[in-house]
Amino acid sequence: MANYLKKSFKNEELDFFDLQENPLPMCDGDECYDLPEVIDFRNRIDKANGIIMAIPIYNFNVSSGAKNIVELGGKKLYDKNFGFLCAAGGKNSYMSVMGLANSLMIDYRCYIIPKFVYALKKDFDEISVTNTDIKERIKELGNEMIRITKALSRD
Repeated sequence: MANYLKKSFKNEELDFFDLQENPLPMCDGDECYDLPEVIDFRNRIDKANGIIMAIPIYNFNVSSGAKNIVELGGKKLYDKNFGFLCAAGGKNSYMSVMGLANSLMIDYRCYIIPKFVYALKKDFDEISVTNTDIKERIKELGNEMIRITKALSRD
């Protein structure tokens, strides 16, 4: 889904951070913040106006990696615009992202784009999104992130 999202941001400046390519340590609340990879991550978050998280849903909740991003990002997440791309095995977990969204809104005063994407296994083949409705929702999320970020810009 993230690859399809990239196409939505044709002329926008982007920075994609993939945890598979850039593994981060689990937050220990102490020494992890001094690690070079965490410092780099926090600097990238600090520069971002908007963040779209692509999140797998497990057992009716977001993944531990998504929660770890919030812990490691900490105050750098304050006042950011957030969107979500969720992938899950079943249709009943569509509200799973709300705990994370609520935490971001309340703890970090983030603006959450309500047009999040929730895709199921059947919406993919082995390498890409195949469902045209999901593709359209991804495009809408990208467009909404651009619109909201520009509208709320302090520049």
